[in-house]
Amino acid sequence: MNRYCLIITAFIMTMAGKIHAQQSCCTSPAMAFNNLSLEKEFVEAHLPPAQVRYEPRIGKMVSLKTTDGPEVAVFEVRSGATQGKVVLMFHEWWGMTDQMKKAAEQLHQEAGATVLLIDLYEKKVTYNPDTAAKMMLSLNEQRVRSIIKAAIDYCGKFSKIQTVGWCMGGTWSLQASIMAGQMGYGCVVYYGMPELNARNLAPLQAPVLGFYGKKDLWISPEIVREFDITMKNLGKNFTAHSFDADHAFANPSNPKFNKEATAKANALMVDFLKKNFETPLRKQEVPEGQKD
Repeated sequence: MNRYCLIITAFIMTMAGKIHAQQSCCTSPAMAFNNLSLEKEFVEAHLPPAQVRYEPRIGKMVSLKTTDGPEVAVFEVRSGATQGKVVLMFHEWWGMTDQMKKAAEQLHQEAGATVLLIDLYEKKVTYNPDTAAKMMLSLNEQRVRSIIKAAIDYCGKFSKIQTVGWCMGGTWSLQASIMAGQMGYGCVVYYGMPELNARNLAPLQAPVLGFYGKKDLWISPEIVREFDITMKNLGKNFTAHSFDADHAFANPSNPKFNKEATAKANALMVDFLKKNFETPLRKQEVPEGQKD
C-alpha cells in the first residue's frame, strides 16, 4: 500500500472513530450528524445544489399541531386510494426545497402511498453550504421529535407508516421509524447516521433498507458495517446497498449526482415500500370491530 493510500485509510478510520465517539458520548445519532457541520471537509463536500423550480400538482401544505409549541407545516401528497399507507419523508440539510416536493409527488405515484414531507427547518430553505451547516447545527432535537410525533399522530392509529430520508433526513428516517414502533412497517435510509445504541433500537419493528456511497468519508463503509452487526445482534432486519458514489449521490440537483446509482436505489426502494405495505396489519393494531 503506497503512502497516499495509507493517509486516506487513516483519515477514514479517524472519521469513523470520531463519529462513534460522538454517539457514545451524546447517545444521539442526530447530534452526532449535526456536529459534522463543524467539519470543514464535510461542509465543502456539499456543493450548492441547483435551485429547481417546481409547481406541485397534487400535494399541498397542511398544518399539524405539536405538543411543545406552534403548529408545523408539512407537504402532504395523498389520494383516497392511499388511505392507511403513509410514507414520512425527510429532507436533506438544505430544507424543504422544490426538489424535495417534486420527489414527494413522484414517490406518491410510484409507491401508491400518502407522502408527508416533514419540514424540520420550519419554512427555512437554503442553497448555501455554510448556511445549511449552521441550520443543521442549530436544529433542536426535541423539537424535531415533537414534529415527528405530530406526524405519526396525524397518520391515525391504524396506518402503516414507512419512512424515507436523505443525508440529515436519513438520520431522522431511522429515528422516526423507531418512534413509530408497532406502526412502523419500513424504513429507508440514504447515507444517514445509524443508531448504534442497542437499547434505543429496541422499539424498532420496521425492516431497514440503507443506501450508501463507497466514497462517503462520513457515513463510511466502516460505520455501515458496525450498524449491520448491531442490527444482526438484535435480530433486526437490515439490508445495505453500497454504490461507487459519493455522499449525497441521490439528489438530482446535486453536482455529484450519480444517475445510475440513484435509479437502482429508487427501484429497490419502491419495491421495498410496496411489499411492506402488503404486510398484514399487526394483530395488536387491528380495530376491535375488525377482529376475527
